[in-house]
Amino acid sequence: MTQSLFTVPEDGTSERLDRWLAQQMPEFSRARLQQLIAQGQVLRNGQGCKGKDPLRPGDEVQVEVPATLPLGLAAEAMDLQVIFEDAHLIVLNKPQGLVVHPSPGHSTHTLVNGLLAHYTDLSGINGVERPGIVHRLDKDTSGLLVVAKHDQAHRHLQAQIQAKTARREYWGVVHGSPRAEAGTVDAPLGRHPVHRQKMAVVPEGRPARTHWRVLERLGNFSLLHFGLETGRTHQIRVHSLQLGHPVVGDPLYSQGKTPVKLVGQALHAHYLSFVHPVSGESLAFQTAPPALFMKLLRVLGYRLTSPGND
Repeated sequence: MTQSLFTVPEDGTSERLDRWLAQQMPEFSRARLQQLIAQGQVLRNGQGCKGKDPLRPGDEVQVEVPATLPLGLAAEAMDLQVIFEDAHLIVLNKPQGLVVHPSPGHSTHTLVNGLLAHYTDLSGINGVERPGIVHRLDKDTSGLLVVAKHDQAHRHLQAQIQAKTARREYWGVVHGSPRAEAGTVDAPLGRHPVHRQKMAVVPEGRPARTHWRVLERLGNFSLLHFGLETGRTHQIRVHSLQLGHPVVGDPLYSQGKTPVKLVGQALHAHYLSFVHPVSGESLAFQTAPPALFMKLLRVLGYRLTSPGND
């Protein structure tokens, strides 16, 4: 990891942080710098910040750039559960335990490595380490994910996510039973001030909204439906904790016991819809949770038969 420290000159003008930083670090694209800002790798006067924040003379901007992986990722044979595919995109059902893209500590055995064994023409707009990846799921979150095969599809799909026209919905088993039947957690998220591997609700964080609804109450547990209005790192997991009902099996945000031994959080991206970037057709997909998730539900006395998306 490399660190850089910049000071806005006293005769500097009020300019957006991301634009000014792009001038100081021309070796990085503005998109890459915005990504670093969103990940909490950029601090202004020692505090978290946003790309649109205006700078003032004398401001100190600290940038930490994580070590990058070498170019030329290795293709690895991998069974991929393809739900839909055409010349423009792929919709996959990602299994629990699979990291989406390489990162420090996960340089191999990722979804990207598996994709490279099947496809040679994935979109490169998201960088060498993340070819084709439009959005991500945490390692231990299973479910639907879309991958772009070319840059036009990538831009179009990401624009839908940013405009909140693409729908991403989840099932999650949480500890306890919410008093209300439904609600919204509207709380900004940023890097945890002490535990850097965690995210947290912080005043200076990025806006984040999660809609939730009780599907079934299961004694000391509940099955919730989550709808994302934004897509921040660990959003559902942290917002569930903020709600007072952390996701069962979450190794970072929950310490409660469960009647079934899990390998990670009981969270599944069961529904995904978007407009096809070329044909304009409305597409919608849904998948049932994986076997261990369903085993947990059965042990808890679950009565529903299939995921709903209403």
